[in-house]
Amino acid sequence: MQTRWQIQTTLTPAADQALEKFPPVLRQLLYNRGYATDAEARAFLKATPAHSMSPWALKDMDITIPRILKAIEQKEKIIIYGDYDVDGITSSALLVQTLHALNADVDAYIPNRFDEGYGLNTTALDQFSADGVDLVITVDCGIRSLDEAAHARDLGLDLVITDHHHPGKILPEALAIIDPKREDDSYPEKMLAGVGIAYKIAQALLEKQNPINGLTPDHLLDLVALGTVADLAPLEGENHALVRKGLRVMRNAQRQGLVSLAAVSGVDIKQVTAMNIGFSLGPRLNAAGRLDSAIAAYDLLMETDVMKTGDMAQKLEMQNQKRQKITREMQEVAEMIALSADKDELLLFAASPEFNPGVVGLAASRLADKYYRPAMVGEIDDEFTRCSCRSIPEFHITEALDQCADLLERHGGHAAAAGFTIRNENVGVFLQRMREIAAEKLAGVDLAPVMVADMELALDSLSFEMLEHLNYLEPTGYGNPRPVFVSRNVKVKSSRTVGKDKSHLKLTVTDGKATLDAIAFRLGHLKPDLPARIDLLYTFEVNEWQGRKSLQLNVKDIKF
Repeated sequence: MQTRWQIQTTLTPAADQALEKFPPVLRQLLYNRGYATDAEARAFLKATPAHSMSPWALKDMDITIPRILKAIEQKEKIIIYGDYDVDGITSSALLVQTLHALNADVDAYIPNRFDEGYGLNTTALDQFSADGVDLVITVDCGIRSLDEAAHARDLGLDLVITDHHHPGKILPEALAIIDPKREDDSYPEKMLAGVGIAYKIAQALLEKQNPINGLTPDHLLDLVALGTVADLAPLEGENHALVRKGLRVMRNAQRQGLVSLAAVSGVDIKQVTAMNIGFSLGPRLNAAGRLDSAIAAYDLLMETDVMKTGDMAQKLEMQNQKRQKITREMQEVAEMIALSADKDELLLFAASPEFNPGVVGLAASRLADKYYRPAMVGEIDDEFTRCSCRSIPEFHITEALDQCADLLERHGGHAAAAGFTIRNENVGVFLQRMREIAAEKLAGVDLAPVMVADMELALDSLSFEMLEHLNYLEPTGYGNPRPVFVSRNVKVKSSRTVGKDKSHLKLTVTDGKATLDAIAFRLGHLKPDLPARIDLLYTFEVNEWQGRKSLQLNVKDIKF
């Protein structure tokens, strides 16, 4: 698919003057990220948000904390009810670790994706009631669980909902609801992940009561970094601060489960980055809930015995390899189904009884990336179709699902990702309506992927010193992308395909003044037609080989 390159607007003379104490390239990068004054830029680079970050500023925190402390004092049973993705797993581990340190009677419950589906369910609530549970605290789910909240109330269970997803028009009837996206919540940071909200509760609890083992909020930040990055919460504002601190905690190798997971992932825990979380650690933790029970990932994060964590991490590694194979096969089938009717469809849909419900989200993501269309992929059973959705910036998928709410059993999510359950007999009408919405929203839109670059640079301006300046922006990821540059009309000195299936392209390029090596992942197919001169869009990095360090371009796209 043809891509469009968009170079960010050059910073204004006023911003250039305001940021004059920073190196020129860093000025442009700061301006691109919305920091146009010296004070704003320094606050971002130091990861110090403007607001106080007090947990008590979140609505209903003043109801939640006294209720938890009462449960601890009266030895009531508490259940932390999580989700089966990394955000839910880390949120569950964080609150259980905190409550154990406060001597609470607490357990985690993570529903099985295959038997129970997403979010709160009444069967689990019935079991809690039978087991004598008094207080249920959701993490990373529950904001749209109206019927389940009513059922908890009927059972006499106190329910505290903590979530970061968009609420519906009506909030569940719970004892307390902590979600910064509530319309009546004035907390300044709206983009916390579920684990960020769990951390706020832990902060407030540890402020009110001393733990028995010296636990501090800082000890929990490795989990916050893990869940925040894996859930693609934007790495700006408070998330930027939490993840930067959390990565430092992770590098201390204090959590044995993470040390073992890093080892099987080929990640140096002492130098772990947000990118390592996104591409190595997160997918392996997610693999547990995609193929079986997410409890395996939760147990790994809670375990302290090095012999046990080694075996547990190895099992997750094997599950992840299996998950990769299933995803590749499912994507091929989903592609055939989605494109069988109309190759120009604005919205892609594929569902099958053969699809693994744990991997449908990954297949939808691959479709959305490849064809630059919103994509929905689902599993069909006797009564229901359960889909995961992934979208593009031009189409808010959850708002579209909201317009079809009368046809859905349940739904929820973000602008870019969502899920829903629908009765099989309603699928035809639903698809017709969703395609009408897509036709309206995407009319006249050039549906080609846009690749954004920070600025154009000559190759000879790249240096180790500039790389040090770029590191000031870390952690980078979603919402705070790694700096991307464009160099025009560079000469290809050499090119060859590399990798197991020859799918990658290795280049040596020059602009006449500087000569650099480059690696272009998944662009090996361009080799036969590669001209003598090309334009490159890339990030740049240090390549270390046999003790020698050199600068390398990591090419994201090539134009002839």
